[in-house]
Amino acid sequence: MNKSELIDAIAKSTDLSKAAAGRTLDATIDSIKKALKKGDLVTLVGFGTFYVGKRAARNGRNPRTGATIKIKAAKVPKFRSGKGLKDAVA
Repeated sequence: MNKSELIDAIAKSTDLSKAAAGRTLDATIDSIKKALKKGDLVTLVGFGTFYVGKRAARNGRNPRTGATIKIKAAKVPKFRSGKGLKDAVA
């Protein structure tokens, strides 16, 4: 399912126009991004939790030359699924 299909599904299940459903989805995504940028957790009970994880610095290889390169440490967004989502998929 891509973003436009998700907007269609939201519009259909909530009796909103596609434009309103699109704005709602965009606002939701923006709110999650802002919370993660501040370092907060975003927990949706029954669905899961979005959080920021840390990835340590490490050595890698350039695939073209085979030369060793240093990869910097980074903060990465992560998602841990909740029980409700796990049960729905299983």
